[in-house]
Amino acid sequence: MKAKLSTGAVALTLFLSGCGGEESGNLNAAAANDAAPLTQIAAPNNGDWTQVVSETPEGGYRMGNPDAPVKLIEYASITCPHCAVFAEDATQPLENVFVRSGQVSYEYRPFLLFPSDPAIFMLLRCQGPTPFFRLVEQLYATQQEWSARLQTLSPERAQQIQNMAPTAQAAAIIEVTELAPFFRQRGMPESRINSCLADTSQLERLAEITRHGSQENNVTGTPTFLINGEKADVAEWPELERRLRAAIDG
Repeated sequence: MKAKLSTGAVALTLFLSGCGGEESGNLNAAAANDAAPLTQIAAPNNGDWTQVVSETPEGGYRMGNPDAPVKLIEYASITCPHCAVFAEDATQPLENVFVRSGQVSYEYRPFLLFPSDPAIFMLLRCQGPTPFFRLVEQLYATQQEWSARLQTLSPERAQQIQNMAPTAQAAAIIEVTELAPFFRQRGMPESRINSCLADTSQLERLAEITRHGSQENNVTGTPTFLINGEKADVAEWPELERRLRAAIDG
């Protein structure tokens, strides 16, 4: 299952989208994957491909061998519960087996689906490429806690935030979710948090990435995956793992 894009998502409406979407097929059958070790492509200077992270021209963050024969792209919402479940299941095998082998690169592209997404992605992008994937993993692990605070807003407070300008909305969302301490504890001072949330160019960039995913890659919900540029209609790790191994085998 995946969270679905609503027409008002990019406009920062305060309505928390429901979840729905396609089942990813017979995952029991997919779980019986060939688990043979992957051929290793050595990282430069005896390095580790999982430590090679850079921003892509499309606005995502890519981990791994930039010349990997298999290129995996995930469009994801940081507030999407299904993305959090996928991250819990997939992070370790995806990074430690597939990315570390040099056979697969993994790019995460932000997709604005929930009203809390823009503000959180703005702060994530302000931290730069190096800590991006670890911060995303930590935010998914605590997602139920901070996203629940949005559900307890009074109708009056929700309407007040909805009527704000986009950058003011972003600052209000961080206040409501109480995520400022999360970023302060990871090296981002309050002044930097405030300047990032006021940066309209970052907000426009996130909207552009979302529009590109929707219009060019037919992304309608999250998580959505592309393997070597082709959309893979899967939403759970066992089937995606099978697809990655098939792509590696050619």
